[in-house]
Amino acid sequence: MPIRSALVRNFMSGTLVSFTPDTDVMDAIAVLVRNRISGAPVVDDHGNLVGMLSEFDCMKVVLASAYHGEPGGPIADLMVTDVKTVDADMSIVDLAEQFMESKLRRYPVLSDNRLVGQISRRDVLRAMVELATG
Repeated sequence: MPIRSALVRNFMSGTLVSFTPDTDVMDAIAVLVRNRISGAPVVDDHGNLVGMLSEFDCMKVVLASAYHGEPGGPIADLMVTDVKTVDADMSIVDLAEQFMESKLRRYPVLSDNRLVGQISRRDVLRAMVELATG
């Protein structure tokens, strides 16, 4: 398959760790650490994407706990709600360009406005290796 015609849907992770807005941040941090991931989508009771939680967001809790003794609270209090997403049918090359213009490490993937996966910089690099050696 030519690199230009490769799509996000072919290289995204469809198995997601996700949270709900009421998940306690300390529980979420434990899940991120245990799964060795740097962030995860936050979904409502219907599976709609409502935010993203990242290691960066969690660092705020670590600092608040260290300085003020505030150990947690719901993810809704610190998740990012203005979430940048990509479409499952986007070209991997276009996504690589988007990553180059952004500091984001991952994007939630939507198909027909529904969360279907997540794709990271590493997934894009894996796609390039697979397509080049394929």
